[in-house]
Amino acid sequence: MALAETKLGEKVNKALGVNPQDAKLTKTYLSLAFIVLLIGGTLGLLQGLNRAGLFNLPSWFGYYQTLTAHGILMILVFTTLFMIGYFYAAISHVLGGLIPITRKLGWIAFGSAVFGTVLVAATIIAGDASVMFTFYPPMQASPWFYIGLVFLVVGIWLAAFGVFINAWNWKKKHKGEHLPLLAYFAVGAFLLLFSASILVTVEVLTLIPWAFGWTETVNVMVSRTLFWGFGHTLVNVWYFTAVSAWYVAVPKLIGGKGFSDSLTRLVVILLVILNIPGGFHHQIIDPAITEGWKFAHVFMSLSIAFPSLMTAFAMFAVFEKVGRKNGGKGLLGWFKKLPWGDVRFLAPFIAMAAFIPGGAGGIAQTNHHLNQVVHNSLWVTGHFHFTLGLTVALTFFGIVYWLVPHLSGRVLTPKMNKIGIIQTVMWTVGMIFMAGAMHWVGLLGSPRRTSYSTYGDNATALGWEPYLFFLAIGGTLLMIAVILMVYIVFHLMFKAPKGNTEFPVAETDGTKNTPKWTQNWGIVVAMLIIILAMGYVMPLTEMIFNGPPGSPGFRTW
Repeated sequence: MALAETKLGEKVNKALGVNPQDAKLTKTYLSLAFIVLLIGGTLGLLQGLNRAGLFNLPSWFGYYQTLTAHGILMILVFTTLFMIGYFYAAISHVLGGLIPITRKLGWIAFGSAVFGTVLVAATIIAGDASVMFTFYPPMQASPWFYIGLVFLVVGIWLAAFGVFINAWNWKKKHKGEHLPLLAYFAVGAFLLLFSASILVTVEVLTLIPWAFGWTETVNVMVSRTLFWGFGHTLVNVWYFTAVSAWYVAVPKLIGGKGFSDSLTRLVVILLVILNIPGGFHHQIIDPAITEGWKFAHVFMSLSIAFPSLMTAFAMFAVFEKVGRKNGGKGLLGWFKKLPWGDVRFLAPFIAMAAFIPGGAGGIAQTNHHLNQVVHNSLWVTGHFHFTLGLTVALTFFGIVYWLVPHLSGRVLTPKMNKIGIIQTVMWTVGMIFMAGAMHWVGLLGSPRRTSYSTYGDNATALGWEPYLFFLAIGGTLLMIAVILMVYIVFHLMFKAPKGNTEFPVAETDGTKNTPKWTQNWGIVVAMLIIILAMGYVMPLTEMIFNGPPGSPGFRTW
């Protein structure tokens, strides 16, 4: 029965380009993702206006509740829902449809994620979890907040195993063949996310009995370290997802070919094995970690620049080839010949360009001396919004313009393309205003996680206000862009004209020269485990056996 359904799915994909059952699953994920974006964006605007001193939040839903909800919804829920929906559509397309067990796991994962989100949101609304996205102990939330996080992680695991099973099933039927690139990206991204989420799961499972009062204290340093093993990696999982579209979809959209199958697969492997050790660069000022371990993690953090530089080289090589094919002359004439009027290209291109200052700004957080200047200042928040808000979110938006019409049997009209360009420009300008102001005022000493205060009309604090006003302007533009994006998504899903939209998969130089070892995920997993152990086993052992007495829980709100 299952085999018959799989064959039917492959026939449907070949005939129509999309499996209706798989499309329904992805559209459900994307619909909720953009509803979450709207809610999270609204909370972000309120938070920004409050931070600039232009709006007072009500006592029943204060600044730190708003900050916590905004962080959880935007950083964890929106990105995860989009990632799962996108990659499930990708493997459905390139592997001939989702097999029944994968589809079932996808739906169960969705239910688990929704239930977890509701639990987390309920505790925040009730005023029992104003602990922010990082939920650092010894600040103590309701135990149901942590239980909600467990359900979110279970959703991630179920979705990940759905991808692994589908890929393994395809490989079993196509012995000796290379897994298609998009499926290869999906396996790599979920392997990285699954591995990192084990660390935060261990942390949360120690916080639940502590929050219930079953244990009196918690090891604060161990909790922080386990969190950043996940939190640092999570950023790169989003980047991983965006990069998959850059390599596979963007070249096809502009009439080009992928740069190199071998290089692309090497980038995937490097992103998997290099990412998790690196969390200590978020803990440079923490006293319980020796300088040697901090240096090792900083080195691993900076090593991610290597696959990023490979990606920059590959993508701009593709752009130059397309531009010259379209008549571009001279040193930079090809640049003018790129399809700037196509939002499907414009959005991800701006996202790529934004990663240059975004990544460079991150170097300040990994350098011990520079970190002392920007640590826990609004600089860090500005950097985060550049990387997530521009590089990741704009790529996700660019994906929407072809993925949603493809799944819905509709087309992107010139009018909707124009609205998309307006949305892209407004989002970019808004983020530059907001994140730029955050960077500058952070250098002037404005703290990262506090609500508006003049600190008794202190001259330094009063000097921050002009920059915070720009932050509020940027937040307002971003909110308008969010509303436009949500409108675009649902218009493309339900109202756009009927028609066929291609799922863009670029041709590459083929797999005949791609090393066979790149198909051996056992080798990749082994390298990941070895590097993960090198980065975390000894430091965590030292923190557990040589750590100070644990801390009871505190409520700071």
